Amino acid sequence: MEEAAGQWLQPARLPFPDSEPAGADCASASAGPAEDALPAPDTLSEVESGPALRERLVLPLAPSLERRRLQLYLLQILIDGAMIAAAFAVTGLLYFGDPLANAAMLQAQLLLPLYWTAAIGLRTYSVAALTRLRIGQSRALLALLAAAMFALVTLFFAKASVAFSRATFALGLGASAVLLAQSRVWFRRIVTARVGATAANMLVLNDGGQAIRVPHAFHVDARRHKLAPNLHDPHMLNRIGLFMANMDRVLVTCPAHRRGDWALVFKCANVQGEIVEPDVLALGALGARRGADYGTLVVSSGPLGMQARATKRVFDIVLAAAALLALSPLLLIVAALIRIEDGGPAFFVQLRTGRNNCFFPIFKFRSMRVERLDTEGARSASRDDDRITRIGAFIRRTSIDELPQLFNVLRGEMSIVGPRPHAIGSTAGEKKFWEVDQRYWLRHSLKPGLTGLAQIRGLRGATESETDLADRLQADLEYLDGWTIWRDLRIVAATMKVIVHDRAF
Repeated sequence: MEEAAGQWLQPARLPFPDSEPAGADCASASAGPAEDALPAPDTLSEVESGPALRERLVLPLAPSLERRRLQLYLLQILIDGAMIAAAFAVTGLLYFGDPLANAAMLQAQLLLPLYWTAAIGLRTYSVAALTRLRIGQSRALLALLAAAMFALVTLFFAKASVAFSRATFALGLGASAVLLAQSRVWFRRIVTARVGATAANMLVLNDGGQAIRVPHAFHVDARRHKLAPNLHDPHMLNRIGLFMANMDRVLVTCPAHRRGDWALVFKCANVQGEIVEPDVLALGALGARRGADYGTLVVSSGPLGMQARATKRVFDIVLAAAALLALSPLLLIVAALIRIEDGGPAFFVQLRTGRNNCFFPIFKFRSMRVERLDTEGARSASRDDDRITRIGAFIRRTSIDELPQLFNVLRGEMSIVGPRPHAIGSTAGEKKFWEVDQRYWLRHSLKPGLTGLAQIRGLRGATESETDLADRLQADLEYLDGWTIWRDLRIVAATMKVIVHDRAF
């Protein structure tokens, strides 16, 4: 069973006799197509079922990875310590001409225990940090930042900051950040060699349920191997236990009436057991919760947490207030020009669909003739539209007509960045927007925005076909996935380049 450390181990294959031996160290198996057509062990270790080849497996299917993961965590801790010490040694050499200068080494000695404490608390040494480079790097850098802050606070209260070299500390921190991030790039090779791509053994048991394929997992046909959750047969439970030995996760896919038995089998085993439920995928479930006498599937939680919502709101208020103050002369001039042209109101108010699918009144500079206004939005504006006034054509082409929505932002009905709000009667081709794709309603989980991902990609103007809507919807859904304030800033900056647009009519 021992192979190169980085390979996902394929069980040893022995000829399969006509009658299965009673020994506990082997079990009948059927492989896939032919022996030479089996996938390489470093791509997908599995036990396939099929009629072409009959063979016998040696159990357990794979060695335990628990000890190897622990060794990697300890090695990573030592490497992190070495990287921080090396960073301050280089700083001492550059700044004092001595790599062992006391001013640099004392700072490293202060920082190291604080870093390790913060790193353990931030789960810098975990399976996710081992297998996903960005997570490992970001957690290490966050732990370094936390350690630096603790160190500064400690020095302040110890009244030792006078003798503290700020330049050495800053250079040492910078060098530590570079070395910690780079060391994880090098360390990935060791991780892959020792524990594979996922750092975990995973078994998928197919007991007559939905067929699934999971990369880097062992797949076993429970019926072909005579595995059943028979709670009245100790020998059967022992047999199942041998298959689950050394597994970190075990998934079973089975009919609904067998899920309770499999659940009890998993609860009795030292393993993370999971039962495949098709409704989880169909409903887009995020997790499960248990009440006193009921259970639920969590299907939504909102795209932003409280901290993200607060950050976005502060960003909206600051930017909208600053923009209104800076643009107030322009707003007054445009409002006066609209009034002078035909004597009608300067603003146009229309109901749009906002967050939580609730209507709100959106403010725009009026760009159409009073008698031709379309309050339902059933007809999209087009090039050479006979409803648009002369000043209206200009403010639409330059996006000035949208500026009053800064008041909607201050009122909390809109955001600076988000999916653009649509009129109730808007159509794509011959269909209402929601008739084209039911996912359309998902875009309303956030406040609508003055600008968005679709707008900076040039997806503006009339929705003459269903494709026009589909492209915008895809951009909106992409924006909902993984919001950050930095992406909002990039979208605002990119909007400056598309304020004047050939589809803005």
